[in-house]
Amino acid sequence: MLRRGLRISLLAGACLAATAPARADTLKDALNAAYRTNPTLEGARAQQRATDENVPIQKSSALPNVSATGSYTEYLKQSSSSFVSPARSAVGQLNLSVPIYQGGATKNGIRAAETRDIAGRATLRGSESSLFSQVVGAYMDVILDEAVVGLNANNVHVLQVNLESTQDQFQIGQLTRTDVAQSQSRLALAQGDLRTAQSNLVSARERYVQLVGKAPSDLQPPPPLPGLPGVVNDAVKDALQNNPDLIAAQENSDAAGFDIEAAGAARLPKVSLFVNGGATDYLGSLGSSIIGPVQQLQTTAQAGVQLTLPLYQGGRPAAQERQAQDRASQALEQVVATERNVIQQVRSAYSAWQASQAIIASSQTAVSAAALSLEGTRAEQSVGTRQIIDVLNAEQELLQSQVALVTARRNAYVAGFTLLAAMGRAEARDLGLDDQGPLYDPVVNYDRVKNKFNDWSFDPDPVTQSTRTVDIPPQDAEIPAQQQQVETPQ
Repeated sequence: MLRRGLRISLLAGACLAATAPARADTLKDALNAAYRTNPTLEGARAQQRATDENVPIQKSSALPNVSATGSYTEYLKQSSSSFVSPARSAVGQLNLSVPIYQGGATKNGIRAAETRDIAGRATLRGSESSLFSQVVGAYMDVILDEAVVGLNANNVHVLQVNLESTQDQFQIGQLTRTDVAQSQSRLALAQGDLRTAQSNLVSARERYVQLVGKAPSDLQPPPPLPGLPGVVNDAVKDALQNNPDLIAAQENSDAAGFDIEAAGAARLPKVSLFVNGGATDYLGSLGSSIIGPVQQLQTTAQAGVQLTLPLYQGGRPAAQERQAQDRASQALEQVVATERNVIQQVRSAYSAWQASQAIIASSQTAVSAAALSLEGTRAEQSVGTRQIIDVLNAEQELLQSQVALVTARRNAYVAGFTLLAAMGRAEARDLGLDDQGPLYDPVVNYDRVKNKFNDWSFDPDPVTQSTRTVDIPPQDAEIPAQQQQVETPQ
């Protein structure tokens, strides 16, 4: 239900955005673009395809091995006592070996490779979730910084009007030079804050370009996040079952157990069948014997069973098994470490989400109160019961409360999405990205290669799949004009 809820929510957000300007981007657009063009994710997919190949590599140890050798020899000096010594020869040999028993090394090696492939798929899921969390953060940062620039630009405009009014009143003797200096000081500080906000906006937009592969264009408000847990223990329970990093750690631990069995197999006997055949052609250079001509072409063939029984290997098998055990111990500890990390992520994200919700409520109250306070302060200053500094302070308090509000909204959304990602509920299918085209399925490549036993099969040479951003113009800090007029963004 949680996955379906998140999917429906993003679909609804995309439908609502259909009424927006043609070039407007939605959160779903950004996530889809990153999913299909981000180089980090493309690299993770390639890494998983490389992991897939470990399975046929391990399986090859259980298959027949066929080899051929050939040589041509010129005999430069022969024994003076030999009357049939050849002057030259060509030798060819064909060898076939079929492993029958290898002490369980092959079987456990295959199991380890298959288990690590499952772990790799979970790691790839984690890479997707991590990328999506970064995209959501970048998307919300652009929206936040655009709002902050708008608020600061509006504040500069208000302070410029205040300064002009103060100077006019100073000219007619109603205010002092101190009042003018205070207004000038606040305007200068506001202009500096605006430049800082603009710089932050450029950085946020460039970060968006880096992750998504295109410039942000009129980003629309994100859809609500559905299915967020009511209590933190429910979130932790979900995460312990579905978090991809934890699943990967558990699978890697299982694979390490198979490695122990494979290492111990080095002590056990090995049995194989063999067939050898060869031919030697003396190319007419073999002399005649006393009983007549000698056959110039000679062939041989052998077949049998080979038993290899290790008796002493200098302690190597024991050392390899202990090494595998220690690595398995490390993998077991890594499961606990990952579990701890997941629990910390979930609880921290849940706490941040709850705190941001509370901050939103208090900031909304603060914005309303600050706006009312500013209105009253301006009225009182006009009749002489308040000073200019009081008006300036009230304007600053309103700005700070407005920035706190938009920041809390950004933090709440990012924390909520981070929580869903830690719970394993924020992947491509959960987000409804499959309606933008087929999703990448790592099992497809695994099924393609797992039983490939042809030494001469080739894949096309790799080409870059992700998009470059070198042709995207540098980002600026321009925002829509209407944002500069909004004192309390919703």
